[in-house]
Amino acid sequence: MAGYTAIVDVGNMLVQLLKEEMVPDVISGSHGIGLCSPTDKGDFALGIHLYDIRECEEVRTSGMLNTGWDRQQFPPMFVSLYYMITAYSDSDLKFRAAEEQRILGRVMQVLYDHTVVPSGLLPNRLSGLECRIELVNLELDEKLKLWNTPDTPYKASLFYRVTPVEVESARTRSVTRVTSITYGIEE
Repeated sequence: MAGYTAIVDVGNMLVQLLKEEMVPDVISGSHGIGLCSPTDKGDFALGIHLYDIRECEEVRTSGMLNTGWDRQQFPPMFVSLYYMITAYSDSDLKFRAAEEQRILGRVMQVLYDHTVVPSGLLPNRLSGLECRIELVNLELDEKLKLWNTPDTPYKASLFYRVTPVEVESARTRSVTRVTSITYGIEE
């Protein structure tokens, strides 16, 4: 996976996956799904908000990676990315809640069917570990704290974790390889 772009690559992967599976059947155009804050949704019908990044406790690496004859790269870091996915309908008030629930239902179905990130949707990963998409079960008070949008009532949202996400190290070091060995036998 790329170094510092790993986080945005995963966000864009989620957007791409949902566009492929939901446009035009559930959401009319591909411009209707995107990365956004709940307070700044713009024209999106489905907003994906990264609300937390944590070091992945399940995966830890040690040891240098050989990148050439005389270079080694420090091991990558693995993180878990936490997303809040919210549907926004501009339908008439009497249809709005049903439309948003329909959108969220389809999101759940798509992400359930793609619990392992499709290999073509993320750049090559160094470790070969599969990224997984998991539904996060939060209590209502935790959801309300995450929503934290003044003057806007809470909207039912979905909470997902994508893990492990590999963030490649930019640090390298020079090494000298053993090119010859001299040994002797004494009596």
